[in-house]
Amino acid sequence: MTSPPAPPGVANASWLPLVVVVLTQIQASFAVNALTVSMQGITTDLSTPATSVGTAITAGTFAMAAFILLGAKVGAKYGSRRVFQIAVAIHGAAMAAVALSVSPAMLFVAQAASGAVIALIAPALVVFISTNFHGEQQARAIGFLAAAIPAAGVLALLVAGSFASTIGWRWSFALVVAFAVVNLVLSFRIRAVPAQPDIRIDWTGAALAAGSVIMLSFGFSGLASWGLFLATPAAPFSVFGVSPAPLLIVGGVVGAQAFFSWTRSQQEAGRPQLFSLDVLKSPSERATTVCMATMLFVGTAANFLIPLYLQIVQGRTSFETSISVIPYTLSIFVASSVVAGFYRRWSPAVIARAGFVVVAAALTLLGVTIRNDWSQILVVVGLITLGLGQGAIVALVFNTLLTAVPRNLSGDVGAWRGLVHNISGSVGIALASVFAVGVLGGIVSSQLVDNPAIPPELKSQVNLDQVNFVPNDALVETLGATTATAAQVDEAVRINTEARIRALRTSLLVLAALALLAIVPAGRMPGSVPDELRAAPAPATEPAG
Repeated sequence: MTSPPAPPGVANASWLPLVVVVLTQIQASFAVNALTVSMQGITTDLSTPATSVGTAITAGTFAMAAFILLGAKVGAKYGSRRVFQIAVAIHGAAMAAVALSVSPAMLFVAQAASGAVIALIAPALVVFISTNFHGEQQARAIGFLAAAIPAAGVLALLVAGSFASTIGWRWSFALVVAFAVVNLVLSFRIRAVPAQPDIRIDWTGAALAAGSVIMLSFGFSGLASWGLFLATPAAPFSVFGVSPAPLLIVGGVVGAQAFFSWTRSQQEAGRPQLFSLDVLKSPSERATTVCMATMLFVGTAANFLIPLYLQIVQGRTSFETSISVIPYTLSIFVASSVVAGFYRRWSPAVIARAGFVVVAAALTLLGVTIRNDWSQILVVVGLITLGLGQGAIVALVFNTLLTAVPRNLSGDVGAWRGLVHNISGSVGIALASVFAVGVLGGIVSSQLVDNPAIPPELKSQVNLDQVNFVPNDALVETLGATTATAAQVDEAVRINTEARIRALRTSLLVLAALALLAIVPAGRMPGSVPDELRAAPAPATEPAG
């Protein structure tokens, strides 16, 4: 790989730290994706339902989000490289435990441990970039870090999918262990960032942050199954009939407010804080965070709706669905990698606005063209266009935040990025699911009102209070247990087919509108990307290796 020109007076750095950063990001992301791809083999091998595997995935994700702000401070206190090496070794050991799992409990504990140590790894990756690269080289490094996540998804699909159907799902996690060994060995050649032992950790802030994130994550994740307001039978508990999901969300919001109030008071009193509010000090930095959250929300929601369309409307398998969205994933990778080349000609505000217009156009194109025929070229074009806009924005906002603060706050930026990514993703999936199902239920109900082909006695035999996206074959099977005639079954299938498409189209168009609204905060992003991080240089560093 050829290094781009460095700023005046700054020599191009070796790309070795970037190799470690990208490989480690792939290691972490591949592990989660491989668990999803291998779900069928795991459930069979461990004699456990798929929900147990889903719980393990959720445990790892929530553990990472809950402790990522704390992870940044631990890295700064004890040295980012040292903490990174310990965390990579623990993550490799956790993946070995997954590969050797003999029970769902062992799988759960290993996955939770891996999520907790990723909270240490993620901030360190950003520190490595900020301390080893400058100017355009740094911008490109950030783009490659952002691109590593979709790249890991494609690798997991191809590699883990192949392993699961041939030599067994456990080998996917053995591969992650090999990644960990390689990354650990290479990390000794990265310049060490000195520890700052005088840093004191704000444990009260850590508890407030972790509690808020956990409540928000569980609350939004449970909206669809536990109930938007009233508790469903699937809810673990209820409070006077109210679903725990909105209660947890309210508790999480209150906890988040308490965390920021506490952090502000700590800052004013000159006491240690878990998270530096200087990361969000200016209006442009807050606008950049809004753009980041919006893009991650829209992208995650679309990434939920597209497989829903492929699997439920078209009846494709999970593997076929994954193959179909590879062009979308690859376009995210490409855009994240090359967007740094636009920084010299256009400001972040201009690039972000253009990116959101591209995303809105792509979602509109998908919304007006999806039907039961995936071979339609416009659908593929829409997905590729969506990926290009999404990848460019995600890399841009990350680079903008990082270049807006002193280098010694790069760990906080990395932690903030990870936290926003997790929360926005959870909210995106939850609200997209609730909205799409709500629109579907409304369309079905309107189609059944005064419909002479569906008599009231047949409606009473079907639970219309729990309308959801179901394949037509499953609907026919359900109606087979009722008194429905062949003509009535045909009418029900017609209503289901039309309602699903209309609900998905409406959801995609709403996401397009949300992307267009993001043009407003995008206009408040900085007018330029500085070649160097602001003053407040990092302390003198030790020699590499």
